[in-house]
Amino acid sequence: MELPQESDDYIKESIDDALGLPVSADTLQLKLLASEDARLRLRNQYLCLHSKLKEKDNVIDSARAEASMNAVALKKFVEENQKLAMECSNLLAQRNKWERECSLYDHDREALMDFANEADERAKEAEIRVHELEEQNKKLSEDLHLYKCQCDTQMIDACADTSMEQTLLDSLLATMFGKDEIESTAHEFLEAYGGIEVCQKILKMWYSLRPSTQNVVALVAEAKNLEKDKDHLTINLHRAEEEVKLLFRENSILDKENKRLIRRCYREQTAAAASGGKYSSSGSVKVRLCLYTFFS
Repeated sequence: MELPQESDDYIKESIDDALGLPVSADTLQLKLLASEDARLRLRNQYLCLHSKLKEKDNVIDSARAEASMNAVALKKFVEENQKLAMECSNLLAQRNKWERECSLYDHDREALMDFANEADERAKEAEIRVHELEEQNKKLSEDLHLYKCQCDTQMIDACADTSMEQTLLDSLLATMFGKDEIESTAHEFLEAYGGIEVCQKILKMWYSLRPSTQNVVALVAEAKNLEKDKDHLTINLHRAEEEVKLLFRENSILDKENKRLIRRCYREQTAAAASGGKYSSSGSVKVRLCLYTFFS
């Protein structure tokens, strides 16, 4: 392939210039024109790239502004969303509270209805009970009037019987206790309990008391003496129980010791029999006695 003449000359001149050989003016003019043309192309490319760069900067600025606006809007959206979530939570809690209150209200309403029904039933029962009580009151009033009439008729007979009853009681006490015995017993009792104000007053008024009162004081003194005897007997009984328990424990100890001695005697007799070949008559009796005592 053959190169054009101009290209061939340009290559040749370039080689000569690289080798330091003189170059023709036409070649230099061509190089100047080529460099000028390259500078213009580079300047146009620079201007084009600079305009594109400005456009990109404007796009970036607009994108930044839009991103900033979007960030602000997103922040506001997040805040509003949080507020809505909080309000939703509060509304949910309020709804749960109202549901519980409604449930309690329903429960209270049912309880009130049950209470009202029960109150109605009780009111009916109370009316029936009032009617029954009125009937009973009327009957009791009639019975009371009849009883008063009977009491009025019996009071006369009772007054006559009281003196006879008192006379019989005095006769019985005089028969059971002699007069001297009653007086001595009552005096001893009142003197023993002289620290009591009532006993002092009765002792001072002794000779002015009625016989029945003296007999009652003697009976109280006798009851008190019996109570003291009972206390002494109770104390003696407790002591006897303690002694019985002590004797039982000692008897248990002796019984254990006796059984131990019997077992020892039995072993000795058995050993003696084994060594002698047979029991003697006395040894046989002792062994039987030991076994009988041990198993009994």
